[in-house]
Amino acid sequence: MAAYVSNIIIDQGADFTQTYNLEGSNNAPLNLTGYTGASFMKKSPSSLTNTAEFTVSFPSRSSGQLRISLGSNVTNALKPGRYTYDILINNGSVKTRIVEGSAIVTAGVTTTI
Repeated sequence: MAAYVSNIIIDQGADFTQTYNLEGSNNAPLNLTGYTGASFMKKSPSSLTNTAEFTVSFPSRSSGQLRISLGSNVTNALKPGRYTYDILINNGSVKTRIVEGSAIVTAGVTTTI
């Protein structure tokens, strides 16, 4: 299965959430029951260190819903600019990169409430 390409925008200092509705090869929702996930953001794919780790959750596994999120404390520490990210899922025997793309962090002015 080829990875979906999805570019995201992250506002510095704000909570970030993105939900994906994943489909299998037959255009039906991808059943994510039994899957785990991991997602990282880096300045470039060749960077040795991760810039941020997304929290991965599954709002509706049977409907193929996967969500990534970052809290405002994490986004506040990000420098504005272009990054790359991906999401890897694992069903216990096969690991698949299911989503990949660019992450643009926009500069914020107000960072505390």
